[in-house]
Amino acid sequence: MNNDIHAIGLDIGTSKVRCVIGEPAADGLMNIVGYGESDSRGMRRGIVTATEAVSESVTRAVEEAERVSGLDVASAVLNLSGEHFRGENKSGVVAVAGAGREISEEDVDRAIESACAMQLPSGWEIVNRLPQEFIIDGQDGIMEPVGMTGSRLEALVHIVIGPSAGRQNLMKAVRKAGLEVERMMLEPLAAAESALTDDDKEYGCALVNIGSEITSLMVFGRGAVQHTAVFPFGGLHFTKDIAVGLRVSIQEANKIKQRYGCVASFLLDGDARSENIEITPVGRTETRGLTREILCDIMQPRAIELLQHIAQETARMQPQISSGVILTGGGSTASGMVEIAEQVFDAPTRLGYLDGSSFGGLAEQVSGPEWAVAAGLALSSMRSQIREGSRTGRRPSKVAEWFENFREKFR
Repeated sequence: MNNDIHAIGLDIGTSKVRCVIGEPAADGLMNIVGYGESDSRGMRRGIVTATEAVSESVTRAVEEAERVSGLDVASAVLNLSGEHFRGENKSGVVAVAGAGREISEEDVDRAIESACAMQLPSGWEIVNRLPQEFIIDGQDGIMEPVGMTGSRLEALVHIVIGPSAGRQNLMKAVRKAGLEVERMMLEPLAAAESALTDDDKEYGCALVNIGSEITSLMVFGRGAVQHTAVFPFGGLHFTKDIAVGLRVSIQEANKIKQRYGCVASFLLDGDARSENIEITPVGRTETRGLTREILCDIMQPRAIELLQHIAQETARMQPQISSGVILTGGGSTASGMVEIAEQVFDAPTRLGYLDGSSFGGLAEQVSGPEWAVAAGLALSSMRSQIREGSRTGRRPSKVAEWFENFREKFR
């Protein structure tokens, strides 16, 4: 195995920055050899608000990962998020021009470009082009049309668009921290890379990545992305509700949430309901007590409200999600979140832990759903580097690269 390949995933969120370092292992696994985490500063809803603060946060997380791995980090794959991103399904049709009506890479390229010909708002760009399937002379469900025969080729493509300024500012902040940006990857796509199985993507599922201020939804079916949506809320809403309801600081509210928080009252037994929590209200030195049941009464309505927004968006697409709902991100770890989501979505629900068939090394230390994005970014980087290293001769066309990424992500 090539030990010269080192894959770095850097997940820069509103509350935390997480870095994962991996290297190839046998059987296509990625051994996680380093990881680091730091409090995030200078980010708001996926957008850089203070470049220097972001750079310092990135530096702290990367230095911790370097210390664990004993390696120096020079470049990384970054997460791409923001509340304004949106996904659209488009189609493009072209006539097959080759001799004998054999479909070439150029024909596929033209079909995808035709699907992506759309009017964009000023300052916006196409963030990602994700082929769903191809249709040849009315025959659908074709994944790799090159070399097949037909006269009419139609491409169905899921296109994600968003403002270009957010991406550029995040790259500047990371470069200021002394790192090169290998590329950027949509946050839910990275989480899917590490937490979903091939069957999840094939039979249909909804991945919900709950961050601090942003929650992203990505619906899969037939092995490809069918829908993408972003919501301007996340785990920080629970913290704010606790701070207001209990008259405590945000820092104190966050500690209470992490230690005692539960969003499903039916999970609390009698002893847990009456368990006493000591809190210190803002501006006071004396403490007062409350029960976990009261804390749950604050958090549960918010959890139901947030999940209902996502469930309504999912139901609007009427997808087949036989594999259910997979929750990732730090906001998904609150006790009872899976049980409430299962009721709201009326579908099987689980937390998105790292797929054991893809990770080794220190994977157990970062197996939680809050690490799904960083680990997925690193795994995607490793697979990309392996593909690049195995290429010989002429450089493949842009569409060939899309197909390579497509196969790796949605197989």
